[in-house]
Amino acid sequence: MKHPKTYHQKELNKHGKSVIVEGPISSEELESYYFDQHLTAFRPPQKQFEAVKSIADFEEGRIIIARDQDKIVGYATYLHPDPLERWSHIKMDDLIELGAIEVSNDYRGMKVGSTILEVSMMDKQMENYIIITTEYYWHWDMKSTGLNVWEYRKIMEKMMGKGGLKPMSTDDPEIVSHPANCLLVRIGDHVPKSSIEKFDSMRFMGRKDLWI
Repeated sequence: MKHPKTYHQKELNKHGKSVIVEGPISSEELESYYFDQHLTAFRPPQKQFEAVKSIADFEEGRIIIARDQDKIVGYATYLHPDPLERWSHIKMDDLIELGAIEVSNDYRGMKVGSTILEVSMMDKQMENYIIITTEYYWHWDMKSTGLNVWEYRKIMEKMMGKGGLKPMSTDDPEIVSHPANCLLVRIGDHVPKSSIEKFDSMRFMGRKDLWI
């Protein structure tokens, strides 16, 4: 199943900074830029940048970036779920995961994260996908923000909502291990009922009789 990637762009101007949010971006285009050194949520910046470039080359891979001139200050990655995750239990070409979204501390308060999500969904091809993301409280930056787990969860839900992702129930053990953890989902307008049913069966792998 091939869905061409359609480029979109938005500009943000705030606090004396100007940021371009754009994508999907190819690995070749990414070579013209570099990662902000504060993008450390997942691994050291250069290693994460290499991982992001590799995702851009996947057929379904989509990279949306926010950049201040040639410095990448935020990004999001979309790709098929990891083969070891429950979301790959049934192979689905029309299921992709928002695997990572990150914004440099120096650019917070500019709505960079929510704009990245908005630009992501400007591509009409996204209507052909079920898009998921899993949120775990132990990944959240509560230390530098000073927020408690529920305040952070509320902010995450609001930001993800800008991309149309909404909380959906599941019996996934990691998600149900803490009430702040959540599965967020966006089901595109063109996703067939058969794919939604397959996805529902993965949401409740331990409760096959429950469909919601």
